Amino acid sequence: MNKTMMIRRMAMVLGAVLLASGSALAAKPQKVDMQAEAERIISPYTVVMKSAPGGLPNRGTPDAPMLGNGSLGIVIGAQSHTWPLQFWVTKSSFAKLRHDHKKGGPRPFGGIDLGIKELQGPGGTWRTETHIYSGITHGRFTKGDVAVSMRTYVAATEDILVVELTSENTTINTGSMFWRSWGRGTKEEGGVEDERIQWHRRTFLTDKGVSFPAEIECVGAAASTVVAHPKGSVELIPGKPVTLVMAMKTNFDTEDPLASVLKTVGEMTPAKVKKLEQDHRQWWREFWATSLVEFEGPDVDRSVQRSYYVANYMYGSAMRDKVFPPGLVGIWVTDPNPNWCGDYHLNFDYQSEFYSLYKSNLKEQFDVFDQPILDFMPRGKWYAEKLGVRGVYYPVGIYAKGMETSRQPTRRGLFHGGVFLGQKSNAAYSVIPMSMRWYHTYDLDYAKRVYPFVIEVVNFWEDYLRKDGERYVIYGDSVQEDMHTGGAGDKNGLLSLGLVRNAFETVLDMSKEMGVDENRRAKWEHILANMSEFPTFERNGKTVFRYTEKGTAWHGDNSVGLQHIYPSGGVGLDDTELAEVGRNMIDAMNRWNNDNGVNSFYPAAVRVGYDPNKILSNLSTLFYASSGRTDCQLPRNPEDASTYPNTVNEMLCMSHRQVLRVFPVWPKDKDARFLKLRAEGAFIVSSELKGGEVQFVEIHSEKGRDCTIVNPWPGKKIVVYRKGKKVDSLKGDRVVMKTKAGETVVLKKNG
Repeated sequence: MNKTMMIRRMAMVLGAVLLASGSALAAKPQKVDMQAEAERIISPYTVVMKSAPGGLPNRGTPDAPMLGNGSLGIVIGAQSHTWPLQFWVTKSSFAKLRHDHKKGGPRPFGGIDLGIKELQGPGGTWRTETHIYSGITHGRFTKGDVAVSMRTYVAATEDILVVELTSENTTINTGSMFWRSWGRGTKEEGGVEDERIQWHRRTFLTDKGVSFPAEIECVGAAASTVVAHPKGSVELIPGKPVTLVMAMKTNFDTEDPLASVLKTVGEMTPAKVKKLEQDHRQWWREFWATSLVEFEGPDVDRSVQRSYYVANYMYGSAMRDKVFPPGLVGIWVTDPNPNWCGDYHLNFDYQSEFYSLYKSNLKEQFDVFDQPILDFMPRGKWYAEKLGVRGVYYPVGIYAKGMETSRQPTRRGLFHGGVFLGQKSNAAYSVIPMSMRWYHTYDLDYAKRVYPFVIEVVNFWEDYLRKDGERYVIYGDSVQEDMHTGGAGDKNGLLSLGLVRNAFETVLDMSKEMGVDENRRAKWEHILANMSEFPTFERNGKTVFRYTEKGTAWHGDNSVGLQHIYPSGGVGLDDTELAEVGRNMIDAMNRWNNDNGVNSFYPAAVRVGYDPNKILSNLSTLFYASSGRTDCQLPRNPEDASTYPNTVNEMLCMSHRQVLRVFPVWPKDKDARFLKLRAEGAFIVSSELKGGEVQFVEIHSEKGRDCTIVNPWPGKKIVVYRKGKKVDSLKGDRVVMKTKAGETVVLKKNG
């Protein structure tokens, strides 16, 4: 055991903050200080950038320090020959809300340049260090004898950027320049208020000849000032911090964004800044205390654990706006023409941002998925009518407020101007996060909210499926993006077979729990019982899944060939033969570093019981390996970010089809524990693996549902404790345990 690990082990014992394990485990629920535990585990992790970022503006997610509160986003950059520090300002709801390809989507607002003449030009050093536990980024910039330090954060509770600068050894002057980004179709204004507040306002104008329907106007305004400096002048005196604040709002936040931000920055005082930071730190403390995992040991484990929490930092920073969730490049849009319009791609990209959030119990983050999907329903129904079926038919690219960003009305070969790429599955794919949330919470209010969409997806497939004898078959639905034939040659693609099963399973379960549409259940059950099987074939001497029954047999890129396993949930550990085919598929594809497909490749490997050591080994070298300039960089985009936490969560606590398994695909020689991960059936679960044996399982039942659990102690009885008292002894490889809403049950091995 290395010295660091020894110190941490001693701290765990002396501080009495860990769940007791082994024979010392109390038979009643443990009182764990989650905030203290989170601080101990996560506070050592930082994201370090060792030189000034390049490539800004960037059409994708920048390789730069990124700050945010789920609404306001900041990217820290540099223009070394003019201004040593730049803060690119972005806002989740600052967007051009226009249909048609490249004409709508999120846009950058502008930025702030901080000029320090003594640091300009080449020859200096530039370093930032983001402390993910506090959500605060520290910086240090030097040239010759001049050194300036920085503390900065986007306030977690208000749309305000705070930048604190301190000269370390000499008095220097600096100035700030607030600027607007460029971009066609905006009305731009700016000025100075009270000789010290710089402000800008940008308004996207309604375009003439806009296609279905009219554009929605977006107005954004921001203002900045130096706190407690009446004239806005900035002199950095050694050891005396100077604080700059900037606030931003749009007309989706408040009726008059400019008046709001002028008032906010105009009334800012040192006392208010102090309170702002206190609230900011408390928000992050509560965010991290929601759930925890710990398995730090060898280098491979340290890398994976750190990346797990760095990914969750990105979610805490990017996801809170329920109307304008982050798109393909997150909320950090620095180019007026972001890749793929920065929109919500519905053939898995947008949905994959949310895979890990349900099990990690990050409710404020997983709350933001639904609204864009629901807002697009009128347009989805219009497309379905054009196809001659009921329900909803969704194109590839949509955005907030019902916008269709992929629409190309003048391009030939498209479906009424809509870009579908031959795929009928985009709406069914959008049911996946809804299903995940439903099964992990059994929240009836949520079911009532999304059921109208889910049933329209089912209506589509009731009409679109065709009978071939007794089985239901999918024709004319491309398993891959197909701009040319529209998927006409594909029959029973793997992806849609998995997605359609999930949609019918979800609507059946919601219908029963809500007590509605009883007269339709027999038809849904018949479809599920007679859906075509997943096609297979022989490849290099092993049985693997065929991408389609007829048509595309294999594809040399991405992870579509596994998405019927995950996230669709069509194959699991109980499906012995299909799980073996799945493991063969993992070997045959071998796509451990396959761009944005890894968010389903890794958890699919877990779902079929692939070698956990190989999973962890590949995971340790995936995105965030150190480089000469960046130490543990942030994920490239929100969809990549789900890979680490989602894979680890599944390895530690799997609840596929509401069967709870603890440490099901985890190396038995690696000690690990997890606290308060969410499981299907609306259970909050904690457990620990030590010395190759599960020490306990603690299950908190939110809804009082029956809990099916695979025996963590094969061949042994399970002792059940309620309120600290032994109440039952269960025997078998798999047991069903009754629970009551609000109670916590502790399971231990007999003897």
